[in-house]
Amino acid sequence: MNALFDPKAPKKACNVSVNQDLLAQAKDLGINLSQALEGQLAQLVREARSKAWSEENREAIEAHNRHVERHGMWSDGLRMF
Repeated sequence: MNALFDPKAPKKACNVSVNQDLLAQAKDLGINLSQALEGQLAQLVREARSKAWSEENREAIEAHNRHVERHGMWSDGLRMF
């Protein structure tokens, strides 16, 4: 299952403005515009959510990193590498 979005959700028509030359080249190459937009949009949403999560959790991540710097990892004495 895709946790980013519901792939079974219905499609919704929308209007977009695209560079005319780029659009013509994409069509000549048989690129599915809807599929390409959806794939790129999913990647942009994934990146934006990741950035937002990192910022929302920045303090906790920094605190954890400080703890590890001071005390090491709990498994330091157990690792064989």
